Amino acid sequence: MPQEIEPKTIDRTWLGLYDRPHRDLREFLERAESIGEVTRVKGANWDLEMGALAEIVNHKRSEAPALLFEGIPGYPAGFRVLSGSGNSSKRMALMLGFPMPQTAIDVVLAYRDRMKHHKPIPPTLVKQGPILENIDRDEDVDLGKFPVPRVHEKDGGRYIGTEDLVIMRDPDQGWVNASTYRVQLHSKNSAGLWMSPGKHGRQIRDKYFKQGKPCPLLVCCGHDPLLFLAAANEIKFGVSEFDYAGGHRGEPYEVIPSEIHSLPIPAHAEIVLEGEIVPGDVHAEGPFGEFTGYYASPQSEQPVIRVRRVYYRNDPILTMATPMRPPSDMSFGRSIVKSGMIWDAIERAGISGIKGVWCHEAGAMRMFNVISIKQAYAGHAKQAALVATGCQAGAYLGRFVVVVDDDIDPTNMFDVLWAISTRCDPALDIEVIHRMWSGPLDPIIPHGSPANYSSRALIDACRPFERIKDFPPVVGATPELRAKVATKFAGILSKI
Repeated sequence: MPQEIEPKTIDRTWLGLYDRPHRDLREFLERAESIGEVTRVKGANWDLEMGALAEIVNHKRSEAPALLFEGIPGYPAGFRVLSGSGNSSKRMALMLGFPMPQTAIDVVLAYRDRMKHHKPIPPTLVKQGPILENIDRDEDVDLGKFPVPRVHEKDGGRYIGTEDLVIMRDPDQGWVNASTYRVQLHSKNSAGLWMSPGKHGRQIRDKYFKQGKPCPLLVCCGHDPLLFLAAANEIKFGVSEFDYAGGHRGEPYEVIPSEIHSLPIPAHAEIVLEGEIVPGDVHAEGPFGEFTGYYASPQSEQPVIRVRRVYYRNDPILTMATPMRPPSDMSFGRSIVKSGMIWDAIERAGISGIKGVWCHEAGAMRMFNVISIKQAYAGHAKQAALVATGCQAGAYLGRFVVVVDDDIDPTNMFDVLWAISTRCDPALDIEVIHRMWSGPLDPIIPHGSPANYSSRALIDACRPFERIKDFPPVVGATPELRAKVATKFAGILSKI
Protein backbone atom coordinates (compact mmCIF):
# COMPACT_ATOMS: atom_id res chain seq x y z
CA MET A 1 0.00 0.00 0.00
CA PRO A 2 1.26 3.56 -0.70
CA GLN A 3 2.50 5.50 2.31
CA GLU A 4 0.25 8.25 3.60
CA ILE A 5 1.39 11.71 2.59
CA GLU A 6 1.46 14.64 4.98
CA PRO A 7 -1.81 16.62 5.03
CA LYS A 8 -1.60 19.83 3.02
CA THR A 9 -4.27 22.46 2.67
CA ILE A 10 -2.97 24.11 -0.50
CA ASP A 11 0.25 23.30 -2.33
CA ARG A 12 0.86 26.17 -4.73
CA THR A 13 4.39 25.06 -5.63
CA TRP A 14 3.35 21.90 -7.49
CA LEU A 15 6.38 20.86 -9.58
CA GLY A 16 7.94 24.16 -8.49
CA LEU A 17 5.97 26.02 -11.14
CA TYR A 18 3.02 27.86 -9.61
CA ASP A 19 2.39 30.15 -6.65
CA ARG A 20 -1.34 30.72 -7.22
CA PRO A 21 -4.38 28.78 -8.45
CA HIS A 22 -5.07 28.73 -12.17
CA ARG A 23 -7.28 31.61 -13.22
CA ASP A 24 -9.50 29.71 -15.66
CA LEU A 25 -9.74 26.71 -17.98
CA ARG A 26 -7.20 28.20 -20.39
CA GLU A 27 -4.51 28.66 -17.77
CA PHE A 28 -5.20 25.16 -16.43
CA LEU A 29 -4.73 23.77 -19.95
CA GLU A 30 -1.44 25.64 -20.35
CA ARG A 31 -0.15 24.13 -17.13
CA ALA A 32 -1.40 20.64 -17.97
CA GLU A 33 0.12 20.83 -21.45
CA SER A 34 3.48 21.87 -20.02
CA ILE A 35 3.70 18.52 -18.20
CA GLY A 36 2.54 16.43 -21.15
CA GLU A 37 -1.07 15.96 -20.05
CA VAL A 38 -2.83 17.41 -23.13
CA THR A 39 -2.98 16.09 -26.70
CA ARG A 40 -4.14 18.42 -29.48
CA VAL A 41 -6.32 16.88 -32.20
CA LYS A 42 -6.89 18.75 -35.46
CA GLY A 43 -9.67 18.14 -37.96
CA ALA A 44 -12.04 15.93 -35.95
CA ASN A 45 -15.70 16.30 -36.94
CA TRP A 46 -18.33 17.13 -34.33
CA ASP A 47 -20.47 14.27 -35.64
CA LEU A 48 -19.25 11.12 -33.82
CA GLU A 49 -15.52 11.53 -34.49
CA MET A 50 -14.78 13.37 -31.22
CA GLY A 51 -16.69 10.80 -29.18
CA ALA A 52 -15.05 7.86 -30.97
CA LEU A 53 -11.57 9.32 -30.49
CA ALA A 54 -12.26 9.87 -26.79
CA GLU A 55 -13.35 6.23 -26.55
CA ILE A 56 -10.27 4.92 -28.37
CA VAL A 57 -7.83 6.98 -26.32
CA ASN A 58 -9.41 6.25 -22.93
CA HIS A 59 -9.83 2.54 -23.64
CA LYS A 60 -6.21 2.34 -24.77
CA ARG A 61 -4.69 3.08 -21.37
CA SER A 62 -5.53 4.31 -17.89
CA GLU A 63 -5.01 7.99 -17.08
CA ALA A 64 -5.19 9.05 -20.71
CA PRO A 65 -4.35 12.65 -21.70
CA ALA A 66 -6.96 15.34 -22.14
CA LEU A 67 -7.93 15.84 -25.79
CA LEU A 68 -8.19 19.39 -27.14
CA PHE A 69 -10.05 19.33 -30.46
CA GLU A 70 -9.23 22.27 -32.72
CA GLY A 71 -9.60 23.08 -36.40
CA ILE A 72 -13.10 21.58 -36.30
CA PRO A 73 -14.54 21.41 -39.85
CA GLY A 74 -17.28 23.96 -40.48
CA TYR A 75 -16.45 26.19 -37.50
CA PRO A 76 -14.16 29.16 -36.88
CA ALA A 77 -10.55 28.16 -36.27
CA GLY A 78 -10.57 29.33 -32.65
CA PHE A 79 -13.64 27.34 -31.59
CA ARG A 80 -12.47 24.27 -29.65
CA VAL A 81 -13.80 21.28 -27.68
CA LEU A 82 -12.07 19.71 -24.65
CA SER A 83 -12.47 16.09 -23.52
CA GLY A 84 -11.19 14.64 -20.22
CA SER A 85 -10.14 17.79 -18.35
CA GLY A 86 -9.50 16.07 -15.01
CA ASN A 87 -9.18 12.41 -15.95
CA SER A 88 -5.73 11.61 -14.51
CA SER A 89 -3.94 11.68 -11.16
CA LYS A 90 -1.62 14.48 -12.26
CA ARG A 91 -4.38 16.67 -13.68
CA MET A 92 -6.48 16.14 -10.57
CA ALA A 93 -3.54 17.09 -8.33
CA LEU A 94 -2.76 20.10 -10.52
CA MET A 95 -6.39 21.17 -10.36
CA LEU A 96 -6.70 20.80 -6.58
CA GLY A 97 -3.29 22.12 -5.57
CA PHE A 98 -2.04 18.78 -4.20
CA PRO A 99 1.54 17.46 -4.21
CA MET A 100 2.60 15.53 -7.29
CA PRO A 101 1.17 12.00 -6.94
CA GLN A 102 2.86 8.68 -7.56
CA THR A 103 -0.42 6.75 -7.51
CA ALA A 104 -4.15 7.48 -7.63
CA ILE A 105 -4.42 6.68 -3.92
CA ASP A 106 -2.01 9.56 -3.22
CA VAL A 107 -4.65 11.94 -4.60
CA VAL A 108 -7.41 10.19 -2.63
CA LEU A 109 -5.34 10.56 0.56
CA ALA A 110 -4.69 14.23 -0.15
CA TYR A 111 -8.39 14.82 -0.75
CA ARG A 112 -9.28 12.99 2.48
CA ASP A 113 -6.77 15.10 4.41
CA ARG A 114 -8.00 18.31 2.76
CA MET A 115 -11.57 17.59 3.85
CA LYS A 116 -10.51 17.50 7.51
CA HIS A 117 -9.86 21.24 7.26
CA HIS A 118 -11.88 22.28 4.21
CA LYS A 119 -14.04 25.39 4.58
CA PRO A 120 -16.31 26.64 1.79
CA ILE A 121 -15.42 30.04 0.32
CA PRO A 122 -18.36 31.93 -1.27
CA PRO A 123 -17.82 33.60 -4.64
CA THR A 124 -17.17 37.31 -5.11
CA LEU A 125 -19.51 39.45 -7.22
CA VAL A 126 -17.81 41.43 -9.99
CA LYS A 127 -19.12 43.51 -12.88
CA GLN A 128 -16.78 42.44 -15.66
CA GLY A 129 -15.04 39.31 -16.90
CA PRO A 130 -13.97 37.54 -20.11
CA ILE A 131 -17.35 35.76 -20.37
CA LEU A 132 -18.90 39.11 -21.37
CA GLU A 133 -16.73 39.46 -24.49
CA ASN A 134 -19.75 38.35 -26.56
CA ILE A 135 -23.46 38.36 -25.68
CA ASP A 136 -26.18 37.09 -28.02
CA ARG A 137 -29.67 38.19 -26.99
CA ASP A 138 -33.15 36.92 -27.84
CA GLU A 139 -33.49 36.53 -31.64
CA ASP A 140 -29.72 36.58 -32.11
CA VAL A 141 -29.30 33.39 -30.08
CA ASP A 142 -28.03 30.52 -32.25
CA LEU A 143 -26.63 27.52 -30.40
CA GLY A 144 -25.60 26.00 -33.73
CA LYS A 145 -22.66 28.40 -33.91
CA PHE A 146 -20.80 26.16 -31.47
CA PRO A 147 -19.28 22.78 -32.48
CA VAL A 148 -21.70 20.78 -30.33
CA PRO A 149 -20.83 17.08 -30.60
CA ARG A 150 -23.00 14.08 -31.32
CA VAL A 151 -21.13 11.77 -29.00
CA HIS A 152 -22.44 8.25 -29.66
CA GLU A 153 -23.99 6.66 -32.73
CA LYS A 154 -27.33 5.88 -31.07
CA ASP A 155 -27.68 9.24 -29.31
CA GLY A 156 -30.89 11.11 -30.03
CA GLY A 157 -29.02 14.22 -31.08
CA ARG A 158 -26.20 16.63 -30.27
CA TYR A 159 -25.43 17.39 -26.62
CA ILE A 160 -24.13 20.81 -25.64
CA GLY A 161 -24.22 19.91 -21.95
CA THR A 162 -22.19 16.87 -20.86
CA GLU A 163 -19.31 18.29 -18.80
CA ASP A 164 -21.48 21.24 -17.80
CA LEU A 165 -22.86 23.16 -14.83
CA VAL A 166 -26.62 23.73 -14.58
CA ILE A 167 -26.89 26.68 -12.20
CA MET A 168 -30.14 27.24 -10.27
CA ARG A 169 -31.25 29.13 -7.16
CA ASP A 170 -33.44 27.42 -4.55
CA PRO A 171 -36.67 29.46 -4.42
CA ASP A 172 -37.15 28.87 -0.68
CA GLN A 173 -33.67 29.06 0.82
CA GLY A 174 -31.89 31.17 -1.81
CA TRP A 175 -28.76 29.02 -2.10
CA VAL A 176 -27.23 28.37 -5.52
CA ASN A 177 -26.82 24.85 -6.86
CA ALA A 178 -24.48 24.04 -9.76
CA SER A 179 -24.76 20.42 -10.87
CA THR A 180 -24.04 18.40 -14.00
CA TYR A 181 -27.04 17.26 -16.05
CA ARG A 182 -27.25 16.40 -19.73
CA VAL A 183 -28.47 19.10 -22.11
CA GLN A 184 -29.52 18.20 -25.66
CA LEU A 185 -29.54 20.70 -28.49
CA HIS A 186 -33.08 21.00 -29.94
CA SER A 187 -33.01 24.19 -32.03
CA LYS A 188 -31.14 27.46 -32.40
CA ASN A 189 -32.57 28.69 -29.10
CA SER A 190 -33.86 25.66 -27.21
CA ALA A 191 -32.41 22.62 -25.50
CA GLY A 192 -33.66 19.63 -23.51
CA LEU A 193 -32.75 19.09 -19.86
CA TRP A 194 -32.67 15.63 -18.22
CA MET A 195 -32.25 15.37 -14.44
CA SER A 196 -32.39 12.17 -12.39
CA PRO A 197 -35.03 11.95 -9.61
CA GLY A 198 -33.70 12.89 -6.19
CA LYS A 199 -30.87 15.07 -7.46
CA HIS A 200 -30.64 18.57 -5.99
CA GLY A 201 -31.39 20.33 -9.28
CA ARG A 202 -34.47 18.16 -9.78
CA GLN A 203 -35.67 19.07 -6.27
CA ILE A 204 -35.20 22.76 -7.01
CA ARG A 205 -36.98 22.46 -10.36
CA ASP A 206 -39.92 20.72 -8.69
CA LYS A 207 -40.25 23.54 -6.14
CA TYR A 208 -40.73 26.09 -8.93
CA PHE A 209 -43.11 23.84 -10.84
CA LYS A 210 -45.26 23.15 -7.77
CA GLN A 211 -45.70 26.90 -7.46
CA GLY A 212 -46.63 27.09 -11.15
CA LYS A 213 -43.56 29.23 -11.87
CA PRO A 214 -40.83 29.02 -14.51
CA CYS A 215 -37.48 27.76 -13.22
CA PRO A 216 -34.63 30.15 -14.16
CA LEU A 217 -31.26 28.61 -14.91
CA LEU A 218 -27.86 28.95 -16.50
CA VAL A 219 -26.00 26.23 -18.38
CA CYS A 220 -22.24 26.71 -18.24
CA CYS A 221 -20.59 24.73 -21.05
CA GLY A 222 -16.91 25.56 -20.51
CA HIS A 223 -15.25 26.33 -17.17
CA ASP A 224 -12.52 25.62 -14.63
CA PRO A 225 -12.49 21.80 -14.26
CA LEU A 226 -12.53 22.25 -10.49
CA LEU A 227 -16.11 23.50 -10.84
CA PHE A 228 -17.00 20.36 -12.81
CA LEU A 229 -15.42 18.25 -10.07
CA ALA A 230 -17.83 19.86 -7.59
CA ALA A 231 -20.84 19.75 -9.90
CA ALA A 232 -20.47 16.09 -10.85
CA ASN A 233 -20.30 14.80 -7.28
CA GLU A 234 -22.58 14.77 -4.26
CA ILE A 235 -22.23 17.94 -2.20
CA LYS A 236 -24.36 18.49 0.90
CA PHE A 237 -27.81 19.94 0.15
CA GLY A 238 -27.72 23.66 0.80
CA VAL A 239 -23.99 24.03 0.11
CA SER A 240 -23.24 25.73 -3.18
CA GLU A 241 -20.75 24.05 -5.49
CA PHE A 242 -19.20 27.50 -6.01
CA ASP A 243 -18.44 27.67 -2.28
CA TYR A 244 -17.20 24.08 -2.15
CA ALA A 245 -14.86 24.53 -5.14
CA GLY A 246 -13.70 27.87 -3.77
CA GLY A 247 -12.66 26.15 -0.56
CA HIS A 248 -10.48 23.74 -2.55
CA ARG A 249 -9.11 26.59 -4.61
CA GLY A 250 -8.23 28.63 -1.56
CA GLU A 251 -9.71 31.74 -3.20
CA PRO A 252 -13.24 32.80 -4.14
CA TYR A 253 -14.52 32.47 -7.67
CA GLU A 254 -15.53 35.66 -9.41
CA VAL A 255 -19.13 35.66 -10.62
CA ILE A 256 -21.22 38.16 -12.59
CA PRO A 257 -25.01 38.51 -12.15
CA SER A 258 -26.77 37.37 -15.33
CA GLU A 259 -28.80 39.91 -17.26
CA ILE A 260 -32.24 38.32 -16.86
CA HIS A 261 -32.32 36.34 -13.62
CA SER A 262 -29.24 37.63 -11.74
CA LEU A 263 -27.87 34.12 -11.46
CA PRO A 264 -24.09 33.88 -10.89
CA ILE A 265 -22.13 33.51 -14.14
CA PRO A 266 -18.52 32.34 -13.64
CA ALA A 267 -16.62 35.42 -14.82
CA HIS A 268 -13.92 33.33 -16.52
CA ALA A 269 -16.20 30.73 -18.08
CA GLU A 270 -16.17 29.98 -21.81
CA ILE A 271 -19.84 29.57 -22.81
CA VAL A 272 -22.95 30.21 -20.67
CA LEU A 273 -26.61 29.90 -21.69
CA GLU A 274 -29.38 31.72 -19.80
CA GLY A 275 -33.05 30.88 -19.91
CA GLU A 276 -35.79 29.05 -18.07
CA ILE A 277 -37.85 25.89 -18.09
CA VAL A 278 -41.63 26.16 -17.78
CA PRO A 279 -44.11 23.62 -16.37
CA GLY A 280 -45.67 21.61 -19.21
CA ASP A 281 -43.20 22.80 -21.86
CA VAL A 282 -41.60 19.49 -22.85
CA HIS A 283 -39.99 17.86 -25.88
CA ALA A 284 -38.59 14.44 -26.75
CA GLU A 285 -35.10 14.10 -25.23
CA GLY A 286 -32.56 11.29 -25.66
CA PRO A 287 -31.56 8.61 -25.78
CA PHE A 288 -28.02 9.25 -24.59
CA GLY A 289 -25.26 6.76 -23.79
CA GLU A 290 -24.56 7.16 -20.09
CA PHE A 291 -21.73 6.55 -17.61
CA THR A 292 -22.99 3.09 -16.65
CA GLY A 293 -22.16 2.03 -20.20
CA TYR A 294 -25.76 1.64 -21.33
CA TYR A 295 -28.64 3.47 -22.99
CA ALA A 296 -30.62 2.90 -19.80
CA SER A 297 -32.98 5.86 -20.20
CA PRO A 298 -34.69 5.81 -23.62
CA GLN A 299 -36.22 8.83 -25.32
CA SER A 300 -38.76 10.60 -23.11
CA GLU A 301 -40.54 13.93 -22.74
CA GLN A 302 -38.35 16.32 -20.75
CA PRO A 303 -38.43 20.05 -19.94
CA VAL A 304 -37.27 22.49 -22.62
CA ILE A 305 -34.81 25.29 -21.86
CA ARG A 306 -35.87 28.43 -23.73
CA VAL A 307 -32.51 30.15 -24.20
CA ARG A 308 -32.67 33.96 -24.14
CA ARG A 309 -29.01 34.84 -23.67
CA VAL A 310 -25.70 33.28 -24.69
CA TYR A 311 -22.53 34.66 -23.14
CA TYR A 312 -19.21 33.50 -24.57
CA ARG A 313 -15.56 34.35 -24.81
CA ASN A 314 -13.64 34.97 -27.99
CA ASP A 315 -12.50 31.60 -29.38
CA PRO A 316 -14.50 29.63 -26.79
CA ILE A 317 -13.72 26.13 -25.53
CA LEU A 318 -16.70 23.78 -25.11
CA THR A 319 -16.10 21.12 -22.46
CA MET A 320 -17.23 17.60 -23.36
CA ALA A 321 -17.70 14.37 -21.40
CA THR A 322 -18.02 11.04 -23.20
CA PRO A 323 -19.86 8.68 -20.87
CA MET A 324 -19.74 5.11 -22.15
CA ARG A 325 -18.74 1.58 -21.21
CA PRO A 326 -15.90 2.34 -18.76
CA PRO A 327 -13.25 3.57 -18.81
CA SER A 328 -14.30 6.94 -20.16
CA ASP A 329 -12.86 10.45 -20.36
CA MET A 330 -14.26 11.26 -16.91
CA SER A 331 -14.28 7.93 -15.02
CA PHE A 332 -10.77 8.01 -13.55
CA GLY A 333 -11.12 11.51 -12.14
CA ARG A 334 -14.53 10.76 -10.68
CA SER A 335 -13.21 7.53 -9.16
CA ILE A 336 -10.58 9.57 -7.33
CA VAL A 337 -13.04 12.13 -5.97
CA LYS A 338 -15.74 9.59 -5.12
CA SER A 339 -13.17 7.50 -3.24
CA GLY A 340 -12.04 10.53 -1.24
CA MET A 341 -15.62 11.50 -0.42
CA ILE A 342 -16.52 8.03 0.83
CA TRP A 343 -13.30 7.81 2.86
CA ASP A 344 -14.09 11.19 4.41
CA ALA A 345 -17.67 10.11 5.21
CA ILE A 346 -16.50 6.91 6.93
CA GLU A 347 -14.02 8.79 9.10
CA ARG A 348 -16.56 11.51 9.92
CA ALA A 349 -18.81 8.72 11.19
CA GLY A 350 -16.12 7.94 13.75
CA ILE A 351 -14.76 4.77 12.16
CA SER A 352 -10.99 4.44 12.43
CA GLY A 353 -8.51 2.16 10.74
CA ILE A 354 -9.37 2.94 7.11
CA LYS A 355 -6.27 2.44 4.97
CA GLY A 356 -7.68 3.00 1.50
CA VAL A 357 -10.86 3.45 -0.54
CA TRP A 358 -11.26 2.96 -4.28
CA CYS A 359 -14.34 3.26 -6.50
CA HIS A 360 -13.47 1.12 -9.50
CA GLU A 361 -13.96 2.45 -13.01
CA ALA A 362 -15.34 -0.94 -14.03
CA GLY A 363 -18.17 -0.25 -11.58
CA ALA A 364 -18.94 3.05 -13.32
CA MET A 365 -17.33 4.92 -10.39
CA ARG A 366 -20.30 4.04 -8.14
CA MET A 367 -21.20 0.37 -8.35
CA PHE A 368 -18.09 -1.46 -7.06
CA ASN A 369 -16.43 0.28 -4.12
CA VAL A 370 -13.65 -1.24 -2.04
CA ILE A 371 -12.55 -0.26 1.48
CA SER A 372 -9.27 -1.44 3.00
CA ILE A 373 -9.34 -1.58 6.81
CA LYS A 374 -7.13 -2.59 9.73
CA GLN A 375 -9.62 -4.46 11.89
CA ALA A 376 -9.70 -3.47 15.56
CA TYR A 377 -12.86 -5.20 16.82
CA ALA A 378 -15.59 -7.63 15.80
CA GLY A 379 -18.02 -5.98 13.37
CA HIS A 380 -15.53 -3.27 12.39
CA ALA A 381 -15.54 -4.23 8.70
CA LYS A 382 -19.33 -4.46 8.46
CA GLN A 383 -19.70 -1.08 10.18
CA ALA A 384 -17.47 0.53 7.54
CA ALA A 385 -19.45 -1.16 4.76
CA LEU A 386 -22.78 0.10 6.10
CA VAL A 387 -21.56 3.68 6.25
CA ALA A 388 -19.97 3.47 2.80
CA THR A 389 -23.18 2.25 1.16
CA GLY A 390 -25.46 4.70 2.96
CA CYS A 391 -23.46 7.93 2.99
CA GLN A 392 -24.34 10.69 0.54
CA ALA A 393 -21.32 10.01 -1.70
CA GLY A 394 -21.98 6.28 -1.88
CA ALA A 395 -25.76 5.96 -1.86
CA TYR A 396 -26.85 6.91 -5.39
CA LEU A 397 -26.78 4.08 -7.94
CA GLY A 398 -24.60 1.83 -5.79
CA ARG A 399 -24.35 -1.94 -6.05
CA PHE A 400 -21.40 -3.63 -4.28
CA VAL A 401 -19.29 -2.58 -1.30
CA VAL A 402 -16.33 -4.82 -0.52
CA VAL A 403 -14.25 -4.52 2.65
CA VAL A 404 -10.76 -6.06 2.63
CA ASP A 405 -7.89 -6.27 5.11
CA ASP A 406 -5.11 -3.70 5.07
CA ASP A 407 -2.72 -6.08 3.25
CA ILE A 408 -4.94 -5.77 0.16
CA ASP A 409 -4.56 -2.85 -2.26
CA PRO A 410 -8.15 -1.68 -2.91
CA THR A 411 -7.18 -0.39 -6.37
CA ASN A 412 -5.91 -3.81 -7.47
CA MET A 413 -8.88 -5.82 -8.75
CA PHE A 414 -6.85 -9.04 -8.83
CA ASP A 415 -6.00 -8.69 -5.13
CA VAL A 416 -9.60 -7.77 -4.28
CA LEU A 417 -10.98 -10.84 -6.08
CA TRP A 418 -8.38 -13.02 -4.35
CA ALA A 419 -9.54 -11.69 -0.98
CA ILE A 420 -13.20 -12.32 -1.86
CA SER A 421 -12.36 -15.82 -3.05
CA THR A 422 -10.33 -16.85 0.02
CA ARG A 423 -11.59 -14.80 2.99
CA CYS A 424 -15.32 -14.48 2.30
CA ASP A 425 -17.81 -17.20 3.26
CA PRO A 426 -20.88 -16.32 1.13
CA ALA A 427 -23.33 -17.66 3.71
CA LEU A 428 -21.83 -15.59 6.53
CA ASP A 429 -20.11 -12.61 4.94
CA ILE A 430 -22.46 -11.26 2.27
CA GLU A 431 -25.37 -9.06 3.34
CA VAL A 432 -28.05 -7.69 0.99
CA ILE A 433 -29.81 -4.41 1.71
CA HIS A 434 -33.03 -3.76 -0.18
CA ARG A 435 -34.72 -0.60 -1.49
CA MET A 436 -31.68 1.69 -1.73
CA TRP A 437 -31.61 4.87 -3.84
CA SER A 438 -31.07 4.33 -7.54
CA GLY A 439 -32.40 5.96 -10.70
CA PRO A 440 -33.36 5.64 -14.37
CA LEU A 441 -29.72 5.38 -15.47
CA ASP A 442 -29.41 2.07 -13.62
CA PRO A 443 -29.74 -0.61 -16.35
CA ILE A 444 -31.10 -3.15 -13.85
CA ILE A 445 -34.26 -1.08 -13.24
CA PRO A 446 -36.97 -1.65 -15.88
CA HIS A 447 -37.71 1.50 -17.86
CA GLY A 448 -40.74 3.34 -16.56
CA SER A 449 -40.65 1.76 -13.11
CA PRO A 450 -41.95 4.28 -10.56
CA ALA A 451 -39.70 2.76 -7.88
CA ASN A 452 -36.12 3.90 -8.40
CA TYR A 453 -34.75 1.35 -5.95
CA SER A 454 -32.07 -1.30 -6.14
CA SER A 455 -30.35 -3.56 -3.63
CA ARG A 456 -26.82 -3.44 -2.25
CA ALA A 457 -24.47 -6.30 -1.55
CA LEU A 458 -22.04 -5.77 1.32
CA ILE A 459 -19.15 -8.22 1.02
CA ASP A 460 -16.90 -8.76 4.03
CA ALA A 461 -13.72 -10.11 2.44
CA CYS A 462 -11.63 -9.67 5.58
CA ARG A 463 -10.22 -12.45 7.69
CA PRO A 464 -12.81 -13.31 10.40
CA PHE A 465 -11.88 -11.06 13.32
CA GLU A 466 -11.89 -13.93 15.80
CA ARG A 467 -9.41 -15.80 13.59
CA ILE A 468 -6.97 -13.04 12.72
CA LYS A 469 -4.17 -14.56 14.82
CA ASP A 470 -4.59 -18.14 13.58
CA PHE A 471 -5.82 -17.52 10.00
CA PRO A 472 -3.50 -19.29 7.53
CA PRO A 473 -0.56 -17.03 6.67
CA VAL A 474 -0.17 -15.64 3.17
CA VAL A 475 2.49 -17.31 1.03
CA GLY A 476 5.10 -14.88 -0.27
CA ALA A 477 8.61 -13.60 0.30
CA THR A 478 9.12 -10.91 2.91
CA PRO A 479 9.74 -7.39 1.57
CA GLU A 480 13.33 -7.63 2.83
CA LEU A 481 13.99 -10.86 0.93
CA ARG A 482 12.38 -9.53 -2.24
CA ALA A 483 14.51 -6.37 -2.09
CA LYS A 484 17.71 -8.36 -1.51
CA VAL A 485 17.05 -10.75 -4.38
CA ALA A 486 15.89 -7.96 -6.70
CA THR A 487 19.14 -6.09 -6.08
CA LYS A 488 21.31 -9.19 -6.66
CA PHE A 489 19.59 -10.09 -9.91
CA ALA A 490 18.78 -6.57 -11.15
CA GLY A 491 20.47 -7.19 -14.51
CA ILE A 492 18.34 -10.21 -15.28
CA LEU A 493 15.13 -8.62 -14.02
CA SER A 494 15.68 -5.51 -16.15
CA LYS A 495 15.46 -7.70 -19.27
CA ILE A 496 12.26 -9.45 -18.27
